[in-house]
Amino acid sequence: GKQAGFDAVPVSGVENASYYYSTYIGEDKVGVSKKKKVMILGGGPNRIGQGIEFDYTCVHAAFALRDENYESIMVNCNPETVSTDYDTSDKLYFEPLTVEDVLTIYEKEKPEGVIVQFGGQTPLNIARELQDNGVDILGTTPESIRFAEDRERFREKVISLNMLQPESGTARSLEEAVEIANRIGYPLIVRPSFVLGGRGMEIVYDQEMLRKYAQEAIKVSPEYPMLIDRFLENAIETEVDALCDGNDTFVAAVMEHIELAERGIPVRL
Repeated sequence: GKQAGFDAVPVSGVENASYYYSTYIGEDKVGVSKKKKVMILGGGPNRIGQGIEFDYTCVHAAFALRDENYESIMVNCNPETVSTDYDTSDKLYFEPLTVEDVLTIYEKEKPEGVIVQFGGQTPLNIARELQDNGVDILGTTPESIRFAEDRERFREKVISLNMLQPESGTARSLEEAVEIANRIGYPLIVRPSFVLGGRGMEIVYDQEMLRKYAQEAIKVSPEYPMLIDRFLENAIETEVDALCDGNDTFVAAVMEHIELAERGIPVRL
């Protein structure tokens, strides 16, 4: 089939700075360096559950690579982000975050690997397929990503570790959801698997609300079960952000939500 070529579009008013775009109707005019390099997949379009915090982490990943003398290659398609500024990365491919487009750039640039975990849900969704096509995924493996995002598997892991969690269950149909709700009792917090940032998550107070939610949850994540938890009213909610390399763990932040979850978006300290 046809092979994509790439062309450079100069940055207005800036010398020796360009963005790179692919085309199937022209020759490839973009050279590659022999430097050691790493690709970063950005977050793509902004939407609910896909916010600016992912762009922030992509930008700082590019800065960190530069400090380690790696050529940073950013792949993103959102012009309203800092990661697509000409001076954030050493090379910017303004391309859709699809398996086909990422593979084309990967085969052209031949980086040491690709970082997917900073771009939010969009790159996470294609990590496994990229790996299956020979891409070296750096950092968190696609299997670990899948484990963390599969609510049912994660719940089972918590149980096996004898850790406390609200009474819960997983449902693949409306009938199963109603059965679990009758066992646990209302109010409930219900959510689909494989989403970030609260997309598709809701607090339900009765069976009518649950029925309405179940229809939407199936649309958001039809292949995977919805997780149903007992909602802890008037509880104190805290978060811990940590980094781990498999041996050492660094706790970067401990945050407490200062507004009750059912009243809106929490403010973090």
